[in-house]
Amino acid sequence: MSGRSVSPFAAIGLTYRLLLRQLVSRGRVLALLAVGLAVAAVAWAVGSSSDVTDPLEASVGVIAGLGFTVVVPVVSLVFATAALGDAREDGTLVYLWLRPIDRWPVVVGAWLAALTVSLPLTLGPLALAAVLSGEAGTIFGATMVASIVGVVAYSAVFLLVGLLVKNPIVWGLGYVLIWEGVISAFGSSAAQLAISGYTRSIVTAMTDVDVDLGDQSLAAGVIVPILVAVVALFVAARRLDGMDVA
Repeated sequence: MSGRSVSPFAAIGLTYRLLLRQLVSRGRVLALLAVGLAVAAVAWAVGSSSDVTDPLEASVGVIAGLGFTVVVPVVSLVFATAALGDAREDGTLVYLWLRPIDRWPVVVGAWLAALTVSLPLTLGPLALAAVLSGEAGTIFGATMVASIVGVVAYSAVFLLVGLLVKNPIVWGLGYVLIWEGVISAFGSSAAQLAISGYTRSIVTAMTDVDVDLGDQSLAAGVIVPILVAVVALFVAARRLDGMDVA
């Protein structure tokens, strides 16, 4: 846009600082931290149980079944949809629009703010889950890589959802619970549209433990979600560019 004088990097930094302060609320952080710690508790229970015949498989099952289908997507959903949604409601976007900045740095800054909050709330509890499972030597690295890839992709997608629809939390939960949780289990085509299938594939490739939907290669498990994130951010920038936020 002509007449815009603030550099993209400065605009990203400005947006990031403004939105990060809004995203970090005690209620959100404590509630989502509790979800993650519950998964860690399950992992500890599984790892310490004498009834488990294959501790490694059971531990991977907890991480894939709860970590990558509940913790990673839900934490990302809450913060990514709030990043621009809350800013629009409280007038922060109007404040940004009064400055000579382009729209795409606002999207990038919002995404980075969501990542800054979401990553610790996913990596911390899932790292603890891997350690408490007793199989950290095998699953810790896979858990961290898959979690990072998942948060990067989910945050971008849900940031876009927050700009496209009303009640984005409802739509996001519908995608996570219905599409990824149910529909993707019935066909490979549907599974290719489920981000959790790629995070599970990372774990399968790095631990040699088969999990449902984890049938992609390691390269695909990493590259496809990153490409999804790039496309989602591009579309979000185009959408924001055409919105009236006043």
